[in-house]
Amino acid sequence: MLPFVLAAMALVWFAYNSGLEFAGFHRGETQRELDELHSRVAKLTDENAQLNSKVLKLQQEVQIEQGSSQETSRQLKEMSEDNARLQEDLNFFQNLTATRGKEGELSILRLSLEHDKIPGEYRVRMLLAQSGQRVKEFTGGYQLVATFVQNGRKITQQFPFEQSGHGQFSLNFKYYQNLEQNIRFPADAQLQNVQVRLFKQDAREPSVRQSVNLS
Repeated sequence: MLPFVLAAMALVWFAYNSGLEFAGFHRGETQRELDELHSRVAKLTDENAQLNSKVLKLQQEVQIEQGSSQETSRQLKEMSEDNARLQEDLNFFQNLTATRGKEGELSILRLSLEHDKIPGEYRVRMLLAQSGQRVKEFTGGYQLVATFVQNGRKITQQFPFEQSGHGQFSLNFKYYQNLEQNIRFPADAQLQNVQVRLFKQDAREPSVRQSVNLS
């Protein structure tokens, strides 16, 4: 698996460099961002290889113990999920520079909503990205608007909560940003979905909206 990943990385990096030269893009303009991206890809590749090795080892242990250890099974599940998430990140970073769309266009990718370990607590995950190669740094914020049912009534709640309704979590990134946010409700509430709203700085209306149902 690792040789294939490294070969794919080399091919994508060559194509990316060729595209930059063809478009007349000077690497020096964003060298720091590209170096950080390349470093992140290398790190994810290494972590992916380590996780694969650990997963194989845990699978062998589970087979030997014939499922007698619940703790080992739990670790195996968590490691497999982490491995899949890292592989998704690796694929994304390899193709980030090839993102199509209007220059500076905002996108919400890999949006998910799931139960957390504490009853009534949920976790929202997402990846924010700007398309293009000469984008400016994005400064703004985001809101989470949750819809849930409690005592037979459908209720909408905003995070972060402010009486004015304009409260926002701050955002500041250039090409991409991973986000993870925990939200909490009464134990008897039934969460249905969450809408993510992205705002540019000083804007009252969101530039991007996207909803996700509870998985």
